[in-house]
Amino acid sequence: MTDAARAFWVTRRGRGEIRSTTIPAPGRGELRVRAVASGISRGTESLVFQGKVPASEHQRMRCPFQEGEFPAPVKYGYASVGVVDALGPETPAELLNARVFCLYPHQDRYLVPASAVLPVPADVPDRRAALAANMETAVNALWDAGPRIGDRIAVVGAGVVGALVAALSARIPGATVELVDIDPRRGELAVALGCRFAIPEQATGEADLVFHASGTAAGLGTALALAGFEATVVELSWYGDQAVTVTLGEAFHARRLRLVSSQVGSVSPARRARRSHRERLALALDLLRDKIFDRLITGECRFDALPDTIARLATAPDGALCEVVRYD
Repeated sequence: MTDAARAFWVTRRGRGEIRSTTIPAPGRGELRVRAVASGISRGTESLVFQGKVPASEHQRMRCPFQEGEFPAPVKYGYASVGVVDALGPETPAELLNARVFCLYPHQDRYLVPASAVLPVPADVPDRRAALAANMETAVNALWDAGPRIGDRIAVVGAGVVGALVAALSARIPGATVELVDIDPRRGELAVALGCRFAIPEQATGEADLVFHASGTAAGLGTALALAGFEATVVELSWYGDQAVTVTLGEAFHARRLRLVSSQVGSVSPARRARRSHRERLALALDLLRDKIFDRLITGECRFDALPDTIARLATAPDGALCEVVRYD
C-alpha cells in the first residue's frame, strides 16, 4: 500500500518545482509524518537553489533525507515540523499523533525511522519549532567558542543564525553583546534580544570574542577588525563556491587573532565525547520555549508557493529572516 505525497525539488540552477511522489506504509520501527510547517534556511538553501555547492562538498553537504544530487535535480531541506499520523510495527505507540521535528526536506508527507524525529515541546508552536535546525547551529557555535562570564562579544551578521547566537550570548552573566549589521532595521531586533546594535562603521571593537555570520567577505573583514588582542573570531558563514578575500596582513598577526570555523555537521569537539547530535537538537528545541524567537519569523508562504518564494529569497530577500512554509 502506498500514499501520495508532494515534495519541493530544485530542478536546475535557479528553478524549483513541486513534484508528486508516493510513500509506502510504515515498516518496522518507522512512522509517517504529516508536515504542518517547515523553515527555509535562507543562506544555505539559497546557495543550493542557485547551484553554488562546490563539487568538493557534494557529499559533505548532503542533508539527512536528501534525494538527488547537487547541483540538480535535488530535494533539499532540514527543518520540518509535523504530526505523526501512522506507525509501523514495533514503533512506540506514544508517538502516534505527536508533534515532531525532523531534519527532512520540504515535503507534505514522509516516512522516516522513529529515531529520526524528536518531540516538539508543548509550549513551542509549530512556526517557532521550524527554527530548531538554526538554533542547533547556534548552540554548536557557542560550544565551539567557549564564551566566558563578562565577555565583550560581537556578532557580525543579524540573520537568523547570527541573531540566535547573539540572543544566547546575551544570557551569559556579565556579557555585553553587540549585534552588527549593515541593515539599520535590525536595531529593534537586537534590543529585543538583549543586545546593543551597531552598523559596521560604528561598532565598538576590542571584543574578546567575535562571531561572523553575514556570509560576506566584507562582514568577515569587519569581524576581524572588531577583535581585540588575542581574541577569537568564530566563522559561521558558508560561502558555497564563492572565493573569499580577507586581509590577513596589517595587524592580524600582531594582534595574535585566532580564526576558528564552526559547522553544525559535527558536534563541537568541546562536547563531542558527552553529547550526541540528538541531544544537541533536543537542547535546541528546548531553548525555543522563549517567545522572543518569534521575532525571527518574518514571513510565511503556502507550500504550493515555495518555488517562487525560494527564488525571491535567493535574489531579493529585502531583510527577510526565517520564512515558514505552511502545509494546509
